[in-house]
Amino acid sequence: MTTGLRDSLQAILWGGVAAGAADIISAIGGKGGKALQVLQYIGSGLIGMSAFDGGWLTGAVGLAVHFGLTTLMAALFVLAAQRWTVLLQKPWAAGFIYGALLYGTMFYVIVPYLSAAPRWKTPPGFWSNLSAAMAHGFFVGVPIACLARHFLAGQVQPQPSSLLMRAAQEARRQTA
Repeated sequence: MTTGLRDSLQAILWGGVAAGAADIISAIGGKGGKALQVLQYIGSGLIGMSAFDGGWLTGAVGLAVHFGLTTLMAALFVLAAQRWTVLLQKPWAAGFIYGALLYGTMFYVIVPYLSAAPRWKTPPGFWSNLSAAMAHGFFVGVPIACLARHFLAGQVQPQPSSLLMRAAQEARRQTA
């Protein structure tokens, strides 16, 4: 296995694990510590209402689905970052924005239209959506982006800042 491939796979795996752990802890804490109910609801996206009758077995299905999704989210970020290296230069900003975009995609497209989750209601109100998108940015996007930067740092060429580029262009113009 080449170093680049190994680094990419590590960025995907560890990004998915870190984002999944932070997000599930946040979700369970936000529901008063009702871990089984949260995990079963996640599992219901795959298996429907029967997820609520399966106890911890369907809770484990929900946990697997959750970590599978966060790993997929990490893979998409790593692929994008390999093409657009600016995503690795500012991982906090890129991750925060990426996580907020993931929130919108999950809550307004994937769960309501592409899953079997029952009784789905999109979150009401601007402020609750903003705070949830910010939380998703912090708990999902930032860990993915920071771990991508950590593992892919050797694949990224440092880019000069726009201020340095303008100064160099001005210096060349004055000497010409």
